[in-house]
Amino acid sequence: MADETAPDGPDPGATEPVDVVATVGALDPTVLLLREFLHRSGALRTVAVVQLEDDTAVVDVGRLQPVEVTIGERTVQLPHALELDAAALLVPDVKQLPPFEVDPSTGEVSSPLGGLEHYARSVRDLAGILGEDNVAFVSWETSDPEVPISITARASDDGLLVTLGEEEFETEPGWPA
Repeated sequence: MADETAPDGPDPGATEPVDVVATVGALDPTVLLLREFLHRSGALRTVAVVQLEDDTAVVDVGRLQPVEVTIGERTVQLPHALELDAAALLVPDVKQLPPFEVDPSTGEVSSPLGGLEHYARSVRDLAGILGEDNVAFVSWETSDPEVPISITARASDDGLLVTLGEEEFETEPGWPA
């Protein structure tokens, strides 16, 4: 007799186990680059969307989190502090700044003079290192823990997307000069 309380399939709330690996091959230099950028800038998270020959990879490096790499439908994790046997890519000039003061209701951001521009240039440079069709996304904490500030750049595009919490702001091409 069948158990009538048993579900008909897998639990929709359950998550698939993720494989833990010691390398992601050709993406190891990207992991090193994002991890070093995260540490130098004090970011909460750095993400790269990288076009491969026949697929797209997403490399996600969070503060104090395992590195997560998704290629197609497969996701793997690497321990955050794992030493990788790969040549490091040049890391853009970036410094850690104090959290920006933000007013989410007006979209106003106050930072040290030139702070937002510094982060914008460094994320644009990061996207350039990743390559023409690739995307860099970096998120930092602000004075409001619920409202991070993020910058997204594509090497082949001169504009940036600045996100404050849920609000998105496209910059003028070429900003900052």
